[in-house]
Amino acid sequence: MIKVGVIGAGKWGRNHVRVYSGIQNCELAGIADINPATESLASEFNTKFYSDYKEMLGDVDAVSIVVPTDLHYEIVKECIEAGKHVLVEKPLTKTSERSAELRKLAEEKGVYLTVGYLFRFNAAVQELKKRLAEIGDIQYITARYMHSNKPPRKDMGVVFNFGVHLIDMLSFVLEKEPQKLFCKSKRFLSQDREDAAIATLDYGNFMAELEMSWLHPLKKRDLWVIGSKKKIYVDLLEQIMTIYPIQVDYAGNKIEPEQTIEIHKNEPLKDELTAFVTSVESKDFSANTTYNTTKLCELCLKSAEQGIEVSNE
Repeated sequence: MIKVGVIGAGKWGRNHVRVYSGIQNCELAGIADINPATESLASEFNTKFYSDYKEMLGDVDAVSIVVPTDLHYEIVKECIEAGKHVLVEKPLTKTSERSAELRKLAEEKGVYLTVGYLFRFNAAVQELKKRLAEIGDIQYITARYMHSNKPPRKDMGVVFNFGVHLIDMLSFVLEKEPQKLFCKSKRFLSQDREDAAIATLDYGNFMAELEMSWLHPLKKRDLWVIGSKKKIYVDLLEQIMTIYPIQVDYAGNKIEPEQTIEIHKNEPLKDELTAFVTSVESKDFSANTTYNTTKLCELCLKSAEQGIEVSNE
């Protein structure tokens, strides 16, 4: 039985609490939060409450860290040094240098460190990865992550907040990273962080264009993968996939009826946290998620700041 504690019980942290409480071979051993009102949540789920996460570390095997990004480095490092397995919400840190430091520390301590890239566990994304080979050569990809239905976060802009999901999802599906990146961003609400950005990722023989915004009236998480034989549209929120068997040629296009693919919809967070507990229990850390997503986000911001295309060296 793996004893797990949740550090940070805000809106998303509460979801971690709920999910852990229903996972087999897992005991929700505590909730740590500086907000004393969170103690009622601990009572609701019949677990201990800690106002200081450090006091909880002696009672758990692993932790979920769901706090503002600015606090990730300090808390993740403390937990690793205490010998605890860690799942931290994305991004791991704001710099690839610090992310690499934490990864090395986890390896030295023999603990599992993984990042909460939720869309890797989305059933529609996993179905897309299975079907990628049947579309022919990838010609280009477009993806969107945007909304304006709630106030923006203040600890980071849209690249690290929204784009991090799209970039990691493409790394997971394609099993490769872009060779070059070019990004344009704008700051309308604050001079401290970008509110909208468009990034072009160059994979050599195809490209991907990402739209990230918390100004757009629509809430969208979706993508198109345009292939030489088939085109695939995926709605990540609704977990819906449509395949368009279309081959374009100057001599004449070959068009077959579109196909709606049945997706067995899942709760990605449940599958993500279950996988974390399973990895800790089995001591199989081979499923560790990539840490290069932070670097790719950094390169997007560098490109936007300098107005140039940058290489992913």
